[in-house]
Amino acid sequence: MANIPVFFTADLAAVAGVAGVIESLTEAPEPAVVVASAPACAGVPVPLDGNRVLVVLGEAPHGLRPFLSLPAEPSSGHLDSAVAAARVALENAMEVERLRRTLTAHRALERELLEIGTALSAENDLRRLLDRILTSARTLVNADAGSLYLVDQGGGEEPRLRFVLAQNASREMAWSEVTLAIDHSSIAGMVASTANPLRIDDAYTLPEDSPFGFNRSFDEETGYRSRSLLAVPMLTRAGELVGVVQLLNRKRDPEALLRTEDDVERLVLPFTSQDEDLLRALASQAAVALENTRLVEEIQALFESFVRASVTAIEQRDPPTSGHSFRVAGYTIGLAQALEKTPPPSYRGIRFSRDEVRQLRYAALLHDVGKVGVREAVLTKARKLYPYQELLVRERFERARHALKLERTRALIEDLTRRGTTPSAGNLERLSEELLAIDAELDDALEVIDRAGRPNITDREVTRVLEEIGRRQFPGRHGEPVRLLQQEELHFLHLSRGNLDEREREEIQSHVVHSFQFLNTLPWPSHLRRVPEIAALHHEKLNGHGYPSRVSAPDIPVEVRMLTISDIYDALTAGDRPYKRSVDSTRALEILEQEVREGALDAALFRVFVEAQVYRYPAAPPPA
Repeated sequence: MANIPVFFTADLAAVAGVAGVIESLTEAPEPAVVVASAPACAGVPVPLDGNRVLVVLGEAPHGLRPFLSLPAEPSSGHLDSAVAAARVALENAMEVERLRRTLTAHRALERELLEIGTALSAENDLRRLLDRILTSARTLVNADAGSLYLVDQGGGEEPRLRFVLAQNASREMAWSEVTLAIDHSSIAGMVASTANPLRIDDAYTLPEDSPFGFNRSFDEETGYRSRSLLAVPMLTRAGELVGVVQLLNRKRDPEALLRTEDDVERLVLPFTSQDEDLLRALASQAAVALENTRLVEEIQALFESFVRASVTAIEQRDPPTSGHSFRVAGYTIGLAQALEKTPPPSYRGIRFSRDEVRQLRYAALLHDVGKVGVREAVLTKARKLYPYQELLVRERFERARHALKLERTRALIEDLTRRGTTPSAGNLERLSEELLAIDAELDDALEVIDRAGRPNITDREVTRVLEEIGRRQFPGRHGEPVRLLQQEELHFLHLSRGNLDEREREEIQSHVVHSFQFLNTLPWPSHLRRVPEIAALHHEKLNGHGYPSRVSAPDIPVEVRMLTISDIYDALTAGDRPYKRSVDSTRALEILEQEVREGALDAALFRVFVEAQVYRYPAAPPPA
């Protein structure tokens, strides 16, 4: 500050008036001490700014606050002392201002780093996170270009660096993912292997003994000129290497573009130690964010695998329904996408976030998970009688066949013995006819039972014949009367529709309750918390005729309405099941339309399902 100039107004009195000179001095950037007589200050309306220190000779005009006021004619010693004091004061003031600006800049950097850290922590999409890391790094140190490398474990092989992202403000660039060895043969490999930053003032003038070189292929293809370079490792808190950030060409002006070699000469600066410190701080935050994001992705992948395995295990209990849950999820997501694209008036403006789509998909995949709580015999029941019951009926009929034939043969023998005669040819012929009649009668009865056991509507004639069969008896092992059909078997064979009685139907329907109970025990994150609710309502109808709770339209959200349409459609059109045949798409849509007319299904959503032809192409499941 020894060179701070001193201006005396007497020296400048000829220049447009003293007040104008002093006023012009306040606008000049250079610091100065101004010494002026009181009359010379008479026109100055405001105090001088921080770069000016005013010493007034005489009584200062009202409103003017000088640094010092001296007598109108001070001694040279007093004036020298005053000027020296003014210079020191100005020096101190300027140092304070410099420190203030430095502090402000540091605080701005801190805020920027905090904001970047917050943004990185909030981002859970890996691709967007990588882009945010590289953009933030370039912005922080005014770098024109940059690239990002991540450690690739390589499935058990030696880890390598994978080139995953590049940015360049001055050139459009195409790049592909390649890998580098983690060794000293490349700049990024050197930084990764040593875990130390690397600063290079000019990438084209590396020392001859440098173990690594600079790859100029991009520069040669595009005419770009890479000069200053800064590369830092991304390390977690535990010191684990996650990747490397590499930046090129620190610019004087962040907005400038480096189009020519001359631009590079004029505008590119070497990276500084402060840049290195800033980038290391950012890289540390980025490493933690990447580690967290990867952990989240691994957890999501694990959960996705668990869901798929659960669905597969459930459907293996009922092989004819294999693939049902995955198709229903596809239809439901497809309907949600179509609804967003062409919403009817009642759903105008509807949008599903990424998390809401994931929530809907999981609910659709797991909507039948409660079937694990239903007895397998009931779940897979194909006919009115269980397989073991049909086997018992056939065995009983064989016993009856043997017992009735034995009874008829014994009766003939006893009659012949009583009469003391031997059997004639006529006796034997009649016995043979009677035995054949027993076979025919029992075979006819078995045919009726087989026809009645199918899961279709039983007509009155079959019901009458079943009653007759149920009254038929044959002698047991000890001569006791045994009915051809037991009461429970008759109960099932008399079912007028379908193959389940009321108790079995309630057990099947209970899978919805089991689904809710099972899903509700899982600690769902907040963005998936409605999965149990959506899955548990998929058999409810808008008219209140669904199950298990018989809720109606006001309590059935749009997600459930979409799931219900998809579930019914797939149940109708999927491959034949033992208890019912599938129908084609046209017939299935007719059945759904009938349910719409009855008020069971959402008419607007059904129209979207049909018009967008969602039923033809189940949507591919979105990434978890």
